[in-house]
Amino acid sequence: MTTVADRRGPFWDAIAGRAPMPPCAQLLGWTLEEIDPEAGTIRVAFEARAEFTNPIGAVQGGLLTAMLDDTMGPALVATLEPGQFAPTLELKVSFLRPARAGRLVGSARVVHRGGSIAFLAGELCDDDGTVLATATATARIVNLA
Repeated sequence: MTTVADRRGPFWDAIAGRAPMPPCAQLLGWTLEEIDPEAGTIRVAFEARAEFTNPIGAVQGGLLTAMLDDTMGPALVATLEPGQFAPTLELKVSFLRPARAGRLVGSARVVHRGGSIAFLAGELCDDDGTVLATATATARIVNLA
């Protein structure tokens, strides 16, 4: 059985502590809660800081979008070979309820993966499990070398 420590590549190196987490993940307070690379699923947590809020106290939609992108992307990246990456080509977000500062939980899955294109779906919930936003994305699988 392959473990996180056995896997290589920028994503796995950051997860295993061999490399720093990307600056955006650090800004969003990204932490891995659960991952299943074979199934293409992931659950992560974010810490939405007070600085992320708009004038009415809700987390700004662009930051929620970044959280969703930083949930769906890793669901796919965790399935890739070490020399591959998957930039997002298209992203659609539906905002269902206002998000407040605090812990938010993202979950995502790879819906379909072809040769160089993958389709992703995700949702962002508050700590009580209430769905705040949903998203779909299309990503392109590229070789870094």
